[in-house]
Amino acid sequence: MSTEQTPIFEEKQYLGYNQLSMLRRLSLALFCFGLYWWKVTNNHNGDLFFLLGVIIIVISILLLFVLHLKIRVFKTYIELDGLWTTRRVSIELKDIVKVERKKYSSYHLNNAVFNLHLSGLVRFYTGGNEAVEITDTNGTPYRIGTQRPVELEKVLRELTTA
Repeated sequence: MSTEQTPIFEEKQYLGYNQLSMLRRLSLALFCFGLYWWKVTNNHNGDLFFLLGVIIIVISILLLFVLHLKIRVFKTYIELDGLWTTRRVSIELKDIVKVERKKYSSYHLNNAVFNLHLSGLVRFYTGGNEAVEITDTNGTPYRIGTQRPVELEKVLRELTTA
C-alpha cells in the first residue's frame, strides 16, 4: 500500500457501544426477566419471557462487534464509512475552512446517526461526548462524534489551513 493510501488517522466505532440503544435493550431485557419472575412466582409458565430476555442480551453482545462508523483521514480528504447500505462520505481537506472541537450534544443519550442532515448540520455519531465540527467552503457544518477528539482535531488542523 502506498503512502498516498495509508490513513493518517483511523477510528472505528461500533454500534453496540451507543448508550441510548444499550439502555433500551437492557431495559427491555430486564422487563422480560421481571415478567418471567412474576409468572413463575404465580405458578404460570414464563419460559418465553426468559428466552426473550436471553435473546436480547445475546443481540446486545453481538452488536458490540458491528461496525457503525469508520473515520479515516488521508492527506487530501476525510472518509466516513458506515454500515453495509450506506455510501461513503468524502470531504476534501482543501475545502475545509474551520475546524473546532465541541460537545456533540447537550443531551447525555443520543441516537447513533450516519450522514443525518438536520437543521443545516450534517451529523455522524455512534458514541462519546465530544465531536469535531468542520465547516466547508459552502458553509456546511459537519459534526463528527469521536472517541478521540483531541487527536482528530490536531490531525485536521495540521492538514488544513483552518
